[in-house]
Amino acid sequence: MSASAPIDPTVATWEADRLQLVGGRCSGCATVTFPRLDGCPKCGSAAVEETPLSRRGTLWTWTTQGFLPKRPYVGTETDETFTPWLLGYVQLPEGVMVESPLVDTDVEHVEIGQAMELTSVEMATSDERGGVRTFAFRPVREEQA
Repeated sequence: MSASAPIDPTVATWEADRLQLVGGRCSGCATVTFPRLDGCPKCGSAAVEETPLSRRGTLWTWTTQGFLPKRPYVGTETDETFTPWLLGYVQLPEGVMVESPLVDTDVEHVEIGQAMELTSVEMATSDERGGVRTFAFRPVREEQA
């Protein structure tokens, strides 16, 4: 993993060997959110505790990102040189759906219902930070399933 800074240090534990998304669980009704919210969207309780989320989930749906991302996620690409990438919703066992880039796959190999695992990728930015890391999901490799 690169030494670049995480895009948001509060949404995950960013250590290479312990990358894990961090959500919130309502103490009142057990609703899980990602990212963590200050209040529960279901019951309104303010008693929301930080909770680690599963590193694996199931691809619920996906599409392609066919246009340049907006600031700050832009690099040196132009409309002419931009390569579309995959974007999906991954359902985690905790009942929360996470929107994420999909990596290490392509349109010929990605399938709804596919087992996915958490990873991180570096993204170029147009600001003084240079590159930043963000989370992504990739298909679980057969030998790891």
